Amino acid sequence: MKPMFLKAVESHAAAEPHATMFSQMRSAGIPIPQILHLFAFKPDRTDHLSRFTQGVMRGPSPLLPGQRELIAALTSKLNQCLF
Repeated sequence: MKPMFLKAVESHAAAEPHATMFSQMRSAGIPIPQILHLFAFKPDRTDHLSRFTQGVMRGPSPLLPGQRELIAALTSKLNQCLF
């Protein structure tokens, strides 16, 4: 994955729970999505967005979580977004 435009965000020492998650991803050779660096950089400003996203993707719905993931993946592809 290309480095972020905002290097201070990507190089910021993340606090828990992000630090453990980042360490596990690095150990497994999994690239850390840039949005997660942003969430770890200012968690007081992004926790609500994380909770909202989890509610939308995993909360009660007539659609299965896998179906919601497919909709999100298609939307990202149509928008030429790698996320």
